[in-house]
Amino acid sequence: MKKIMLAAALYLGLLGTGPDAFAQMTGKGEGEIRKVDKDASKITIKHGPIEAMDMPGMTMVFQVKDPGLLDRAKVGETVNFTVTKDSGAMVLTSVEPKK
Repeated sequence: MKKIMLAAALYLGLLGTGPDAFAQMTGKGEGEIRKVDKDASKITIKHGPIEAMDMPGMTMVFQVKDPGLLDRAKVGETVNFTVTKDSGAMVLTSVEPKK
């Protein structure tokens, strides 16, 4: 009986999340680093459109999982970057100076 109740609760919980909750999207963009917050593990980038994610240009704060990205990022630098939407959070996975 407990297994049935658990399965029903899980099923009902998943119904409310929608398909986007489990989607993991990745896109590439270009922009200017505006702020590096090492304590919060975040980088703010003013970027152009990210086509693969249907995202217009804007200034946005991204989470960073790899602390090495924070050390290499410089305010004012124009960069190419890769971002992933992971469980609803926008996470930078790469940041490289534009050549």
